[in-house]
Amino acid sequence: MLVRGIDYYELLGVARDASQDEIRSAYRALAKAMHPDAGGTAGAFRLLREAYETLVDPARRADYDRGDEPEYAPEDLAPPRPRRAARARTEPAHEPALPVLPVLRPDTIPWWDEVRRDRRVVLTPTAGPSQAVALGAAVGAGALVLLLAVVGAPAWLVIVVLLAGLATAVEVGRRHLAAQRVDREFTAEFGDRVVFGRPGAEDDELAERLTAELFDRYLRRVPGVRIFHGLATEEGSVFADLDHAVLCGRRLVLVESKLWLPGHYEVDENGEVLRNGHRFRGGAVRLPAHLAAYRALLPDVELRGVLLIYPSRAGQITVGDGVAHTPERFVREIGDWLATDPSTVDRELFRIVLRQVVTTG
Repeated sequence: MLVRGIDYYELLGVARDASQDEIRSAYRALAKAMHPDAGGTAGAFRLLREAYETLVDPARRADYDRGDEPEYAPEDLAPPRPRRAARARTEPAHEPALPVLPVLRPDTIPWWDEVRRDRRVVLTPTAGPSQAVALGAAVGAGALVLLLAVVGAPAWLVIVVLLAGLATAVEVGRRHLAAQRVDREFTAEFGDRVVFGRPGAEDDELAERLTAELFDRYLRRVPGVRIFHGLATEEGSVFADLDHAVLCGRRLVLVESKLWLPGHYEVDENGEVLRNGHRFRGGAVRLPAHLAAYRALLPDVELRGVLLIYPSRAGQITVGDGVAHTPERFVREIGDWLATDPSTVDRELFRIVLRQVVTTG
């Protein structure tokens, strides 16, 4: 089967019976040379990604090998409307309607009033005792020495306890100052920055930019939320396979953004997509692979995957109870899940996720 005059197998340089590992290896080698950051063109790189995503998915590869064409909604097959006469130059040209984000009232968002913008961020894991512990150690040592003196303990015992108390207070104070230094260094490096990386800028990446705006509009209210765009799936990779991730405390949500036809979508945990009750061939979901990779990378983190769907033209998107989400459902449900521990930023977890970001911005 040829698409745009290019055979996917020939593009990747693999045999038609190539294994998934061979396809991945060929893709990685070619992507390094064809990536726009390495001097390639955005169009060529998108075509390479399209070939890879088709051949690495068993169901899509089988359809491709059979020469099946993508399914379209019946209304998509309707003949084109007659072209209208040209308008006068004084009238603005009609632009196709683009999806817009919903405006949600705060009183419809269950977690909105429970989160305060002025709540201070708490950095974890703690690198040493808090100020209260340090002061408590010093006061406790002094009180013990005073008690021994009052009850008439031998002078040598008072001196020994005094020296031990001083040593303890000094050590606790030293650890407290070291912990403060770690916090200051982290704050100096990242300040109050919340967003890292950037969403796609190409015409076919509009859904990513809508999701970035959705995060900015609603999730940034949660003090501990940190937002990432354009992440690698595999550790050490230089390719942005994952659209977005949002971290708050020890909870991480991975997000794919799609611009699909209006309709009702059901997506199961294996990435199988149904639209209006029928198998959907207009796009693929990589969330299962992303989730598996990040579970291996971060085994102790609470992890969820979300597919955010926007209508590609006038019409409504509805979803079932699986990983597919509308923007409204995402803000209410996933925002509530993230806001369980709204003020915590885990430094170690944050740095691990940040290393996966491969886009600049």
